[in-house]
Amino acid sequence: MRRTADRPYRGKRAVDVAILLAVALPSLAVGSVCALLVRATTPGPVFFRQERIGMGGMRFRIWKFRTMIDAPDNPVFPDPARITAVGRVLRRTSLDELPQLLNIIEGSMSIVGPRPTLEYQVGRYDPRQRRRLGVRPGITGLAQVRGRNAISWSERIELDIEYLEQQSPLTDLWIVLHTLVAIVRRGTDGHPLSDPLAAQDATPPNAN
Repeated sequence: MRRTADRPYRGKRAVDVAILLAVALPSLAVGSVCALLVRATTPGPVFFRQERIGMGGMRFRIWKFRTMIDAPDNPVFPDPARITAVGRVLRRTSLDELPQLLNIIEGSMSIVGPRPTLEYQVGRYDPRQRRRLGVRPGITGLAQVRGRNAISWSERIELDIEYLEQQSPLTDLWIVLHTLVAIVRRGTDGHPLSDPLAAQDATPPNAN
């Protein structure tokens, strides 16, 4: 059923907190191992942070595990030559996204929602596409379980809007479960450099 307002459903924050509590211990264990591997294999910070645009157009900084070598001239977008060995594994398994649970704790992100994008991408949205800013961005979303890399940017945005119109606690749980299944099935697919799931995605919203 179509929602009459582009905003989170009532109780969405409670659903986020419930899921967060359910995954807290295993996420902490896995995240600790990931952090140790990043720290032990290459010099530099464990985390990568980048400004993104969230609900209502508000800016926030997203958390990820660092997957590239740390250098002052690192490009905004990922350079395959600079991705570390551990970084490749983290990207293939999407474990580099795990620190975004910190964004959920601070309230800038949700478990389920449109993936957060860069400011220049938001600047190219048309009025319909801007509707995706009506909810908090998510770690996963409808677009990620219905095609991810196999569909175009415009198709992903349409799926984000579809989620906005159909969102509910059951929808969020369905997406979370299907995300877990997709990760297991894809195995090493992860997110390639052209995937907007990556923190440094370069694909503009209106690209062909």
